[in-house]
Amino acid sequence: MVDVSRAEFERLVEQALDDVPAELADLVRNVAVVVEDHAPPDDPGLLGLYEGTPLTERDSWYGGVLPDTITIFRLPLLAMCGDADEVRHEVVVTVVHEIAHHFGIDDARLHDLGYG
Repeated sequence: MVDVSRAEFERLVEQALDDVPAELADLVRNVAVVVEDHAPPDDPGLLGLYEGTPLTERDSWYGGVLPDTITIFRLPLLAMCGDADEVRHEVVVTVVHEIAHHFGIDDARLHDLGYG
């Protein structure tokens, strides 16, 4: 496992978010991005999780709701990486993967695009 402090890991997540093209970032609304150390016990290898209503499913009823949440799981991600460069890369892939779910893109399409 690569040793990356929580603060440094959160900085990598922020950097990945900052690198999302502005035309896409402007469309990400009502979404909170958080870092947790551990994935859920029923899926301990999970790297990220999008919880909410994708843009493709929002309609006139959508309003006054709590933010969607993107969670990036630090320890499972660090456990799969061999060095700091790989951590950086996997953080970007995971952040993009979860943002794509916000846009309604499913796992099969993300795998086809190289973000699986």
